[in-house]
Amino acid sequence: MTLTAAAELPELDAQTLRIVGAIAEHGSITAAAEALGYSQPAVSQHLRRAEQRLGLPLAERVGRSVRLTEAGEVLARHARTITNAFDAAAGELAELSGLRAGRVRLAGFPTASSTVVPKLVKELAATHPGLSVSYLEAEPPEAVEAVRSGVVDVAITFSYPGDRVDPHQESAQGLTVDSLWQDEMLVALPAAHPAAVHDRVPMSELAGETWIAGCPRCRGHLLQVTESAGFAPTIAYETDNFSAVLGMADAGIGIALVPTLALASTRVPDGIVLRSTAKGDSRTIHVVTTEGAGRVPAVAATLETLHALDLARLDLAEAPAPAR
Repeated sequence: MTLTAAAELPELDAQTLRIVGAIAEHGSITAAAEALGYSQPAVSQHLRRAEQRLGLPLAERVGRSVRLTEAGEVLARHARTITNAFDAAAGELAELSGLRAGRVRLAGFPTASSTVVPKLVKELAATHPGLSVSYLEAEPPEAVEAVRSGVVDVAITFSYPGDRVDPHQESAQGLTVDSLWQDEMLVALPAAHPAAVHDRVPMSELAGETWIAGCPRCRGHLLQVTESAGFAPTIAYETDNFSAVLGMADAGIGIALVPTLALASTRVPDGIVLRSTAKGDSRTIHVVTTEGAGRVPAVAATLETLHALDLARLDLAEAPAPAR
């Protein structure tokens, strides 16, 4: 009975899963073919043969576009997990045969683009010269979604403690999220500011200040920190450019919370001091992948290298430290 049941299962193959997954991701057969490196007729023919073999339609035309049927949606839902397993097996066989090649697609937030990513890519080029690397800049929510949808293999992200909309919680279910390190948040103040006398600044002393805020999630974190200190901040300036943030603070028009990571690629003006907060405020840097992606040699090499990038190797040791 077991053999009979197995024989009646639909006959699936990796290529069909890749094609259906690509259609789900890119929205059309033409775009899926381009992404996979095939001609549009070849993809259409493969899809028709798969439908005949399975006895179910997988895609249907709606006007000039194509959408997946219920059966197609079922395959698309499982495609990423299954093709990951195929890639992992192929990668391990490649390793056994001595082949040193592969591809990894990265995503990361803007500050990582000028700090973590260049170091990571340089290290990978030195240790795995056959590895091809591509990069997409995206804020954490978009980067997590890019991993889930198969657009990227590895995402470098961050989260704040108590983040009310943390993309590493509910929206990351089914993915693997590993913490890399803590990135301390520092208060950027003019050197003559009264609070600059503190090694660790009590946030309550900054209640009457004008603030410079960054991205929406950074702004949300500032609101949380100041709320816990008993006040709502007056935010007059908003920019994601940390050079601009420090320039504004140096001009005396506002103060800001700045992540230490940003200081590795940003010159700190002579008139600015950086102070820890009294509560030692920080954010966590993460790496996000699909479950099982670490079995793919290219992804495994990337994760291993990423975990080995300590703060000193990111040149944070050379960044201006908070004065004590």
